[in-house]
Amino acid sequence: MFDRPQSSVASDTGPDQIAVAESVERLCRLYDDRLDQAGQALSPRDLQELNALAAVYDLDIQRPAQDVWRDLRAVLVRQAPVAGERATSPEGHALTLLVVEDDPDAAASLTELLGEAGHNVIGPFHSAAAAEAAAALHDIDAALLDINLSDQMTGVDLARTLRDRWAVRVIFTSGDVAAAARHADLAEALLLKPYNGAQILEVVDRLAAKA
Repeated sequence: MFDRPQSSVASDTGPDQIAVAESVERLCRLYDDRLDQAGQALSPRDLQELNALAAVYDLDIQRPAQDVWRDLRAVLVRQAPVAGERATSPEGHALTLLVVEDDPDAAASLTELLGEAGHNVIGPFHSAAAAEAAAALHDIDAALLDINLSDQMTGVDLARTLRDRWAVRVIFTSGDVAAAARHADLAEALLLKPYNGAQILEVVDRLAAKA
């Protein structure tokens, strides 16, 4: 499966370790395939996502994508889940937030807004596979999820995985009103596009107050 034996996963802490391995395996398949199909070149959006994930580990992203992925892959397949990494302010209001957004401009604005508000942002990601791997390896307080993403897994699928495996709270940020309504039970809040910064921060503040 990976560079480590299958038995080492099964002998750790059971379901949590297996979930991590499965998440990382999906991400590895995704980027192995993308780099292979693109002849060692990624689309600008895929490159942005790769760099966002590499930045979590302070890897040098000023290199060819295949070199960044090689090092990131090596880290991911050997990385245990990180406990106690939540960025918490003295008042206890800062959260570690996973941002998954298909629109590049919205993703950039959302990331900047949350960072300026003092929150620790993981991402942004435009595919569920990368976001799932990040959630498997880091202590995420809440996730802001678009519903329609760039790979086969939707924001709804991702929301269910985040909730069931790691008890991550979900905020849907989507223009797909029908899908958001159908799956409202998966989320603690719905923010329908076009939303504004004040609405985002108000919802996040409500989640922080419950943390």
